[in-house]
Amino acid sequence: MGEIVADVLLSVPHLLNMQSKHIWIDYDTEGDVLYVSFRKPQHADDSEMNDNIITHYSGDHIVGITVIGAKKYAGVAQQ
Repeated sequence: MGEIVADVLLSVPHLLNMQSKHIWIDYDTEGDVLYVSFRKPQHADDSEMNDNIITHYSGDHIVGITVIGAKKYAGVAQQ
């Protein structure tokens, strides 16, 4: 349990620098897809994909990020 707390604490500086004070995170274990939303609902009007990462925009603002194959970015081997 302490390891989880330590991992969250490592992310605190990054979370505090986010443009949004509310962040929703969903993970689809079957598809290994991580969804991060900065607005609920997102209402994205544009998106771009680079290296299996989809960035969702509303105007010039990022409203969400989708990471396909998320375990790869976490250094976790797929089972």
